[in-house]
Amino acid sequence: MAFVKDMLRMWAHSWKRFISIAMITLLGVAVLTGIYAGCRDAFRSTDRFFDAQGLHDVQVLSTAGLSNGDIAALRKVNGVAKVQAERSQEVTFDLDGRKSATMQEIGTNGIDQPYLQEGRMPKKAGEIAVTRKFIRDSGKRIGSRLTVTPESASSDTSDTNDTNGADGTNETSGTDEAPSFPTKLTIVGVVLDPQNLSNPDGYSAMTSFRSTATTDYTFFAPSDGVTGILYTSATLLVKGAAAESTFDESYENTVKQVTDRIDGTVKTDRQKARRQELLDAGNKKIADARAEADKKFADAQSQIDANRQQFNQQVDQIVSMQAGAAAAGAAANGANAGAVAAAGATTPQLDETTRETMRETIIAASPELTQAKQQLDQAQSQLNEQKASTEQTLKTKENELKTSIPQVRWYVQDRQQLGGFSALKSDLDSIQSLGNAFPIVFLLVAVMMSLTAMARMVEEDRSLIGTYVGLGYGRLAVASRYLLFALLACLIGGGLGLIAGFLGIPAFLLVVLQGMYVMPGLRLEYDWLYGSLGIALFVVGVLAATIYACVQEMRQTPAALMRPKAPRAGSRILLERIRPVWNRMGFLGKVTARNIFRFKSRLIMTVGGVAGCTALIVCGLAINDTVADLGIKQYRDIYQYDLMVVSDDSDASAMRTKVASDGRVTSSLDVRIESGDLTVAGSGDGDSGKAGSSGSESIQLVAVPEKHLSDLGEMVTLQPVSSGILGTSGVGKTGSLKLDDDGVIVAQSAASALGVKAGSKVRLTNGDGVQATAKVGAVNRNLIGSDVYVSETYYAKLFDSKDAKNTKNSKSSEDSEALTWNAMLAKLSGSDASQTDYAESLEEDSSVMKAVSCAHMADSFKFDLMGAVVALIVALAGGLALVVLFTLANTNVSERVREMATLKVLGFFDREVHHYVNREMMILTVMGVILGLPLGRLVGGMLTMALNMPSLYFEVEVKPLSYVIAAVATMAFALLVQLFVNPVLDRIDPISSLKSVE
Repeated sequence: MAFVKDMLRMWAHSWKRFISIAMITLLGVAVLTGIYAGCRDAFRSTDRFFDAQGLHDVQVLSTAGLSNGDIAALRKVNGVAKVQAERSQEVTFDLDGRKSATMQEIGTNGIDQPYLQEGRMPKKAGEIAVTRKFIRDSGKRIGSRLTVTPESASSDTSDTNDTNGADGTNETSGTDEAPSFPTKLTIVGVVLDPQNLSNPDGYSAMTSFRSTATTDYTFFAPSDGVTGILYTSATLLVKGAAAESTFDESYENTVKQVTDRIDGTVKTDRQKARRQELLDAGNKKIADARAEADKKFADAQSQIDANRQQFNQQVDQIVSMQAGAAAAGAAANGANAGAVAAAGATTPQLDETTRETMRETIIAASPELTQAKQQLDQAQSQLNEQKASTEQTLKTKENELKTSIPQVRWYVQDRQQLGGFSALKSDLDSIQSLGNAFPIVFLLVAVMMSLTAMARMVEEDRSLIGTYVGLGYGRLAVASRYLLFALLACLIGGGLGLIAGFLGIPAFLLVVLQGMYVMPGLRLEYDWLYGSLGIALFVVGVLAATIYACVQEMRQTPAALMRPKAPRAGSRILLERIRPVWNRMGFLGKVTARNIFRFKSRLIMTVGGVAGCTALIVCGLAINDTVADLGIKQYRDIYQYDLMVVSDDSDASAMRTKVASDGRVTSSLDVRIESGDLTVAGSGDGDSGKAGSSGSESIQLVAVPEKHLSDLGEMVTLQPVSSGILGTSGVGKTGSLKLDDDGVIVAQSAASALGVKAGSKVRLTNGDGVQATAKVGAVNRNLIGSDVYVSETYYAKLFDSKDAKNTKNSKSSEDSEALTWNAMLAKLSGSDASQTDYAESLEEDSSVMKAVSCAHMADSFKFDLMGAVVALIVALAGGLALVVLFTLANTNVSERVREMATLKVLGFFDREVHHYVNREMMILTVMGVILGLPLGRLVGGMLTMALNMPSLYFEVEVKPLSYVIAAVATMAFALLVQLFVNPVLDRIDPISSLKSVE
């Protein structure tokens, strides 16, 4: 019992060490669990939302649309739980200029169901539900009416364009009608599209750019009123996928098994079958056209034959009358009346030659008959020409049918191809990577500080330990006094850390996340396993340090422990050997130097602890500086143009005329901009980027006219880059990179995320959904957005623009363009404010789809999520620095109580004692700061390399001010600690301290 009481008394006396260990553990556990818990809560709530709304696991698209046969084939695939045929239609409407939207049918099989936020779901024809983004932009509300106009050209998933050649014949079957939706609409609800959780008021809404292949809004309509059975796509749910977390690898593996089955069997068979359907439909159309033409020609021929027969009868009647009259006249001049009677009674018989001669004579003599014969001959000639022409046309169509219908292509996609899903996943993964890295530093500092504190605690009790061991107490029992002390401190600090880690930090992160994404049903959850392991990790580290301290002391005999520890033998330090310096130092300066460098463990612990904390602060500020400079570097340095204007293909000419007539442009470059995807499939051979790398990135495909390839460098800074280390990259000379016809130039932001380098082979998807394998000619310095630049010739080679666009190849004629230049990069005159105002005014023009001012983007670019995480990390690092300095200062004082007592006996005033002790701590702090500043830059570079986020590349930047802030903050913490330490120095009693050893 006395042993326990003494142990509790000892714990109470060491309350400062207890608080230090508890606070370090609290901070470490909070960092370890907080960022993880925030990301995990977001992952889980999003996964629950996706399961509730039935977000598709697989989506199948086709360049020729999907038929009922395709849907039936997908249902038979092993592993498919549900299949839902999707119908959609692109429409336009007037909303401060021409805007586009996708009319999406609400599925009846429970897949991709919109989440109702306000109002009710549409049920009748003409009713729609819209997104909050549309409500915000349009100013409309529930009950408002809207009239839309279907796009004149069908979407790429419709087969009418693919099967309508130059002949103008529609080779689709009569039942394959493209989807058609009502055009007079009424808003009855506001919904959230499960495929896009972006907050319309958040970061993504400010910085996103929509190109021509993406509509501005999505309208959801019921099946009532929708016609056509040609499906835009098919969405699938996979068996067992809902039981897995959509962000885990197990989910990806489950879905991949089904996509591999579709790619392996169904895809090839149905592509061939669908094309054969189109061919059969085309042949049927031709056969029907031939039969109809033959019928019409036969009717026309019958009419002509009837008219000619009537004409011939009339002429023959005249011939007969004239022949009879001639015969009667000849008989009147004859010998007997009997002959007259006989002639009058019979019609003379004429041979065919005589009759034909008489017919021609009669027709020639009569203008009416001549005209009638000419009309009959002309009608026959025209009919013969029409028959020959129609037959030739039909034969031509038969010959061209196979070439006019391209090969049908299926695209099997999973959730990774959804821009909103991949952006959310990448954001959370990147933030979680920070949460996995920073606790390591906290753990190392915690072990170092625990070792320092517990070693001093054990050393102070040397004589007591020797007494207990001499009285027969086991070394384990004696060591348990300190092990339980450390354990209790860890458990209390860890418990408080779990509260902060699973409640405080996640609540803070989720507030920021909800400013970027809409996540219904978000709630905070506790992870027992992870929380317990988090505490256990620090418990093991601290207890290991405590065990080491105990072993170091208890290896001695009880007699040796009960005797005072012999002072360390005097030794010279290196500075003493530098005589010119040492001889000019004062007495207190020499004492300070000896105290700093003779006690190596204290030097290492103090400098290492301060350096670690300073490095964390620098690391956080480095990430903040890197993010803060992204907008300036991208929109001021890399993009040399001031304005990007994009229009619909049909309005491209009007857009250029409008911009030219305004007189604000000093130079410009016409380009084509499409949204697409860049995909790298894991190959392991190094030809596709990193060995085994895989992934997909949304890109902005920029095609440049062949005659103006050299002008691209005037609008965009082209600098080749190569991967570096620690967040750096080798940047080539400006202007040394040229776009040619041998490959594409890929933005660094996309190349870094996918491991792509010059010479890699990647798969590009253009705005029409056509895929092609391209060679990467170079990687260009780019920080925001994922631009891929391609020449006009290489674009035509990749995507076979004759088939994809129904236009001639660019090489076939200089007068015919294979691409419509739907965008313009321009340099403007005037100030930044005037350029921003001009871009806003352009968006009001009906011919302009989007106008982006680089000046506005540079000023408005923000990354709230990263800024919030950086602020959190800097705050925690500052707290850790304060605790570390407090622990080291108190340990330093406890080790030197007798020294301080001696100084007081010698006549040192309190202020002089403060200066004597604090000067050593300040020098050690400065040494730690000097070491921590470059260490922070090193760690910051390593961490930014892990932040592979969609369309962002973090080019590490640390401003001089950040170094100053980190150094000043650490020094300020050191000065603050002095305010706590000085009263401790004042309370040292010289008499009791000096006699404590006897």
